[in-house]
Amino acid sequence: MPRRTDLALVAVPFAVSGVVHLVRPQTFERIVPRFLPRRRDLVLVSGVAELVCAAAVLAPRTRRVGALASAGLLAAVFPANVQMAVDVVGSRRASPAFKAGVLARLPLQWPLIRAALNLARSSAT
Repeated sequence: MPRRTDLALVAVPFAVSGVVHLVRPQTFERIVPRFLPRRRDLVLVSGVAELVCAAAVLAPRTRRVGALASAGLLAAVFPANVQMAVDVVGSRRASPAFKAGVLARLPLQWPLIRAALNLARSSAT
């Protein structure tokens, strides 16, 4: 049986972030690593993927696949979070508090990935 905390740690952030990706894609375009083309398209596709993952983990029949996809997506977008950290830390305009927050965000990916993998494991039949 899946733990509610793992379910919430995966579904809620993915749903919120997915909506923001689609409503305000420009927020995320600048953190797409520079070597990747078509930033807007990548942001929109990742937003849809997040919404699909959130919906999939909520449904018991698709929870395992959705949780595995969520873990994979979190790992796939990690380079964008690193790019954001590099850009912000190197910025003279960013406040020290914002820089600290962006850096603190990086290790938070790992508990989310662990929650998704726990959810997949507990949903296996």
